[in-house]
Amino acid sequence: MPISDAELSRHQHMPRYYAQRAKEYERVFDKPHRQPDLARLKQWLAEQFSGRHVLEIATGTGYWLPAATSAALSWLGTDINPEVLAEARAKPLDQTRVSFRLANAYAPGIVAAGAASPFDAGFAGLWFSHVPIGRQREWLQGLHSQLQPGARVLLIENRYVEGDSTPVHRYDAEGNGYQLRHLSDGSEHEVMKNFPSEARMQALLAGLGQDLVWRELDYFWTLSYRKI
Repeated sequence: MPISDAELSRHQHMPRYYAQRAKEYERVFDKPHRQPDLARLKQWLAEQFSGRHVLEIATGTGYWLPAATSAALSWLGTDINPEVLAEARAKPLDQTRVSFRLANAYAPGIVAAGAASPFDAGFAGLWFSHVPIGRQREWLQGLHSQLQPGARVLLIENRYVEGDSTPVHRYDAEGNGYQLRHLSDGSEHEVMKNFPSEARMQALLAGLGQDLVWRELDYFWTLSYRKI
């Protein structure tokens, strides 16, 4: 079903929302009960990306970077928002190995068509849930186009936990969920947030990925696989 003008407007609002949220985004990670999950995820990222050249999509404020880049050979973080990348650049990182670039998550354009990719790994943390259902496979294909054959891909996302997660207040005709979120200035924003299942991810990656490993923590899920 073609996307309506109203839904397109909401999708285009997402970058503006995260630009406004840049200075306060990482407060979401302060919840005490989520700290064990976050510690496990940081250790896992460091292990998975050790010795690799990594392309990250939708870097945001770079919350994962200090841990994830600790043993990587190189890391390029991309985002459409200069506001959030400014926060990421301020992290304590090895500037000889970690760099940043403005790029659209749906069309990164880092590696030209037909050119050899320097990236043997790809990563997106808490981004996939914001991809419209009708564009999820397209986004995965776009990410893969920037990576070497056989590259390792890692995704981290929220699980929906009743009583802890922000409620989904409505669904559109395509089945995308939307949450109402509030910033410290009192403004209210409707933000797309989807919670795909393991079966959904397996279906999306049919013919695109292999050796899929799905893991559920208390508040997050992870998926690792190799690009075909």
